[in-house]
Amino acid sequence: MTNLEVILILMAVLAALSSVTNKLKIPYPVLLVIAGLIIGFIPGIPDINVPPDLIFLIFLPPLLYDAAGNVSWHEFKKYRRPISTLAIWLVFFTTTAVAVVAHYCIPGFSWPLAFVLGAIVSPPDAVAATSATKGLGLPKRVLAILEGESLVNDASALVAYRYAVAAVLSGTFVLWQASFQFLLVAGGGIAVGLAIGYVFSRIHNYLLDNATIETTLTILKPFVSYLLAEHLGFSGVLAVVSTGLFISWRSHEIYSFQTRIQINGFWNILIFLLNGFVFIIIGSQLPIILKGLGNDSLPSLFGYGLLISFVAIAARIAWIFPLSYFSSLFRKLKNKNGEVINPSKNELFIISWAGMRGVVSLATGLGLPLTLTNGEAFPQRNVILLFTFIVIFVTLVLQGLTLPFLVRKLKVQESEAETWDEEKRLRLAMARSSIFFIESELSLNLPDQVLNDLKEMFEHQINYLNGVVRLGDKPKKGEDLEATTIFRQYLASESQILDHQRNTIIRWHKEGTFSEEAIRNIEQELDIRSLNLEAQQKRLTTPNMPGSSQRLTS
Repeated sequence: MTNLEVILILMAVLAALSSVTNKLKIPYPVLLVIAGLIIGFIPGIPDINVPPDLIFLIFLPPLLYDAAGNVSWHEFKKYRRPISTLAIWLVFFTTTAVAVVAHYCIPGFSWPLAFVLGAIVSPPDAVAATSATKGLGLPKRVLAILEGESLVNDASALVAYRYAVAAVLSGTFVLWQASFQFLLVAGGGIAVGLAIGYVFSRIHNYLLDNATIETTLTILKPFVSYLLAEHLGFSGVLAVVSTGLFISWRSHEIYSFQTRIQINGFWNILIFLLNGFVFIIIGSQLPIILKGLGNDSLPSLFGYGLLISFVAIAARIAWIFPLSYFSSLFRKLKNKNGEVINPSKNELFIISWAGMRGVVSLATGLGLPLTLTNGEAFPQRNVILLFTFIVIFVTLVLQGLTLPFLVRKLKVQESEAETWDEEKRLRLAMARSSIFFIESELSLNLPDQVLNDLKEMFEHQINYLNGVVRLGDKPKKGEDLEATTIFRQYLASESQILDHQRNTIIRWHKEGTFSEEAIRNIEQELDIRSLNLEAQQKRLTTPNMPGSSQRLTS
């Protein structure tokens, strides 16, 4: 069976299982990992050997870039203290906890090897966290902390991993050098990422009318950022995250509505495929790992793997709860009205439970050297790979399957009423701003009929949002006008109004007046409406086309 045939089979499995997860309400990473495990044991299916460099280069940059692009910079900035504490100090704490248990409980694990294992399994995965929490209705502060942590923690884990591996290879370790290296690697990665984001944002400003080229550039950004940072010896992970956050912040300004629509469709498909392949690959690695273990005692190794999984989960819980009460981890978190917005006990438990491991742990495990500097085999390499797989599998399946139940049981959800209330306030502000724009900017240049119909459309929205009319009610129509010129004026005026609305939400986005989710929902509607208007205007300018003379409606 060729590699192409394997890829086609995996795509078919991915499509089938994803449709099942939507019906069963199961996080799809869980089902895909199990499917990959089953596929790995099917006779005749070749082993899916994926070089770790390929995972880091092909899969990780676009997945991290997309995850960073969906994070609100305002939320990330607001919760920077808990995010940095979890992404840095919790990673080192988990690394140490796993290393202590591995050294004292597992035969043959020296301190350097134990720290290698700890560094590999310490960081929760951005892709797993985003996939498992999607659609659960978690409060924005919980999502911001989880997503922000999972984006940044990989850099901490990779620095710890590199120094632990170096200690195994050379037999030496200097703490101050590791600390300095962490600051250099992290700071350099952030600087490179911001620089790449700025350069590409300037390029996009000159390409507003070419959606195809702009979409192509969005594919290049994460890879350029990652490769440049790694070439300079900095964190490619943080570089990609920084680029993603920067572009996300500027996306409302640098992309045209055509580009945004095309980019959203393209990236939805790309991320769906990459996520699916990653989790299936994770599941398929167990048979390959078992082949490399030889005659080792599998029951005891699986027992040790479960022990390491328990330590990784428990370390997160043991870190979050004490810090939330005895330190400033979540202190002084307030909203714009001065109200305290610290996570509750139930929310803290969900944050501590949503620590699924994934692609970064797999790639770093597979990236272990095969031999030492003296030519001897790297000690316990296959055992470390087995433990890594068990931790990934246990956290994904156990925590991924129970997370939706715990969210509902502990009532850690943002009600639909709360979500709609913010969007309603945004829509009201938008409609009122649009009426003011019509009266102040357009009233002198439009016929009364066009002016009245435009104002009536937004007045109807305000009445509906205020509960004056029902959803099914229709606005009153003015006199029907057949003149194409009048209709063209109406469409052009509505295009101007849409431009005004788009500029308004850009201002609100920068000020943080409304949440990123609400802003993007409204922006998507404006983009679709702009696309419809563009199509109608093109039809009006095309001779003998149906609809070149249309009836004016509001």
